Amino acid sequence: MQTHEAAERFVRVWQRAWAEHDVEALLELYAEGCVHRSMPFRAPHRGRAELAAYLRWSFAGERVTDVRFSAPLVGADGVAAAEFRVLAEEDGVPSTLAGCVFVRFDAAGLAVETRDYWHTVEGHREPEGTRFFV
Repeated sequence: MQTHEAAERFVRVWQRAWAEHDVEALLELYAEGCVHRSMPFRAPHRGRAELAAYLRWSFAGERVTDVRFSAPLVGADGVAAAEFRVLAEEDGVPSTLAGCVFVRFDAAGLAVETRDYWHTVEGHREPEGTRFFV
Protein backbone atom coordinates (compact mmCIF):
# COMPACT_ATOMS: atom_id res chain seq x y z
CA MET A 1 0.00 0.00 0.00
CA GLN A 2 1.24 3.48 -0.83
CA THR A 3 2.18 5.61 2.19
CA HIS A 4 -0.30 8.38 1.33
CA GLU A 5 -3.15 5.81 1.20
CA ALA A 6 -2.11 4.29 4.52
CA ALA A 7 -1.79 7.73 6.11
CA GLU A 8 -5.18 8.90 4.87
CA ARG A 9 -6.80 5.71 6.17
CA PHE A 10 -4.95 6.11 9.50
CA VAL A 11 -6.29 9.63 10.16
CA ARG A 12 -9.79 8.79 8.85
CA VAL A 13 -10.13 5.76 11.14
CA TRP A 14 -8.55 7.49 14.13
CA GLN A 15 -10.91 10.47 13.77
CA ARG A 16 -14.01 8.24 13.80
CA ALA A 17 -12.77 5.58 16.21
CA TRP A 18 -11.47 8.02 18.83
CA ALA A 19 -14.87 9.73 18.91
CA GLU A 20 -16.52 6.33 19.42
CA HIS A 21 -13.78 4.81 21.61
CA ASP A 22 -13.61 1.95 19.10
CA VAL A 23 -10.40 0.25 20.22
CA GLU A 24 -10.82 -2.69 17.85
CA ALA A 25 -10.99 -0.43 14.79
CA LEU A 26 -7.84 1.36 15.93
CA LEU A 27 -5.93 -1.88 16.50
CA GLU A 28 -6.62 -2.91 12.89
CA LEU A 29 -4.38 -0.02 11.81
CA TYR A 30 -1.33 -1.45 13.61
CA ALA A 31 1.08 -4.29 12.88
CA GLU A 32 1.16 -7.01 15.54
CA GLY A 33 4.65 -5.99 16.68
CA CYS A 34 4.00 -2.24 16.64
CA VAL A 35 5.66 0.21 19.02
CA HIS A 36 3.59 3.19 20.21
CA ARG A 37 5.03 6.07 22.21
CA SER A 38 2.30 8.17 23.77
CA MET A 39 4.65 10.72 25.34
CA PRO A 40 8.38 11.37 24.91
CA PHE A 41 9.42 10.23 28.38
CA ARG A 42 6.86 7.47 28.93
CA ALA A 43 7.75 3.81 28.31
CA PRO A 44 6.55 2.65 24.88
CA HIS A 45 3.60 0.33 24.37
CA ARG A 46 4.90 -2.71 22.50
CA GLY A 47 2.52 -4.81 20.43
CA ARG A 48 -1.21 -4.64 19.93
CA ALA A 49 -2.03 -6.01 23.41
CA GLU A 50 -0.15 -3.22 25.23
CA LEU A 51 -1.56 -0.64 22.82
CA ALA A 52 -5.10 -1.93 23.46
CA ALA A 53 -4.61 -1.68 27.23
CA TYR A 54 -3.29 1.88 26.88
CA LEU A 55 -6.18 2.95 24.66
CA ARG A 56 -8.80 1.49 27.01
CA TRP A 57 -7.13 3.22 29.95
CA SER A 58 -6.97 6.53 28.03
CA PHE A 59 -10.62 6.37 27.01
CA ALA A 60 -11.94 5.32 30.45
CA GLY A 61 -12.75 8.74 31.91
CA GLU A 62 -13.22 10.58 28.61
CA ARG A 63 -16.44 11.66 26.90
CA VAL A 64 -15.58 12.95 23.44
CA THR A 65 -17.61 15.67 21.77
CA ASP A 66 -15.46 16.34 18.67
CA VAL A 67 -12.32 14.91 17.04
CA ARG A 68 -10.43 16.42 14.13
CA PHE A 69 -7.30 15.31 12.33
CA SER A 70 -5.40 17.28 9.72
CA ALA A 71 -4.72 15.85 6.33
CA PRO A 72 -1.53 13.81 6.75
CA LEU A 73 1.82 15.13 5.61
CA VAL A 74 3.63 12.26 3.90
CA GLY A 75 7.39 11.95 3.72
CA ALA A 76 9.84 9.40 2.43
CA ASP A 77 10.35 5.83 3.65
CA GLY A 78 6.78 5.14 4.77
CA VAL A 79 6.56 8.02 7.25
CA ALA A 80 3.65 10.43 7.77
CA ALA A 81 2.53 13.01 10.33
CA ALA A 82 -0.82 14.56 11.23
CA GLU A 83 -2.12 17.00 13.80
CA PHE A 84 -5.18 16.25 15.92
CA ARG A 85 -7.55 18.12 18.22
CA VAL A 86 -10.06 16.50 20.59
CA LEU A 87 -12.80 18.25 22.55
CA ALA A 88 -13.83 16.11 25.48
CA GLU A 89 -14.92 16.02 29.06
CA GLU A 90 -12.61 14.39 31.58
CA ASP A 91 -14.61 13.42 34.66
CA GLY A 92 -17.19 16.09 33.73
CA VAL A 93 -14.65 18.87 33.15
CA PRO A 94 -14.36 20.21 29.55
CA SER A 95 -10.90 19.80 28.07
CA THR A 96 -9.07 20.15 24.78
CA LEU A 97 -6.28 17.84 23.73
CA ALA A 98 -4.17 18.92 20.75
CA GLY A 99 -1.12 17.26 19.31
CA CYS A 100 0.67 15.53 16.50
CA VAL A 101 1.26 11.90 15.59
CA PHE A 102 4.20 10.57 13.59
CA VAL A 103 3.65 7.19 11.93
CA ARG A 104 5.89 4.76 10.10
CA PHE A 105 4.06 2.22 7.94
CA ASP A 106 5.11 -1.16 6.62
CA ALA A 107 4.56 -2.30 3.01
CA ALA A 108 1.06 -3.56 3.90
CA GLY A 109 0.06 -0.09 5.16
CA LEU A 110 0.05 -1.01 8.86
CA ALA A 111 1.57 1.26 11.50
CA VAL A 112 4.76 -0.28 12.85
CA GLU A 113 5.82 2.74 14.90
CA THR A 114 3.89 5.74 16.17
CA ARG A 115 4.93 8.66 18.33
CA ASP A 116 2.57 11.26 19.80
CA TYR A 117 3.26 14.72 21.17
CA TRP A 118 0.25 16.38 22.80
CA HIS A 119 -0.95 18.91 25.34
CA THR A 120 -4.21 19.43 27.18
CA VAL A 121 -5.93 22.53 28.49
CA GLU A 122 -9.12 23.03 30.45
CA GLY A 123 -12.10 24.17 28.42
CA HIS A 124 -12.85 23.79 24.75
CA ARG A 125 -10.46 25.79 22.60
CA GLU A 126 -9.13 25.73 19.08
CA PRO A 127 -5.34 25.65 18.86
CA GLU A 128 -3.61 28.49 17.10
CA GLY A 129 -3.06 27.76 13.40
CA THR A 130 -6.07 25.50 12.83
CA ARG A 131 -5.71 25.87 9.06
CA PHE A 132 -4.33 22.33 8.95
CA PHE A 133 -7.49 20.68 10.25
CA VAL A 134 -9.95 19.12 7.80
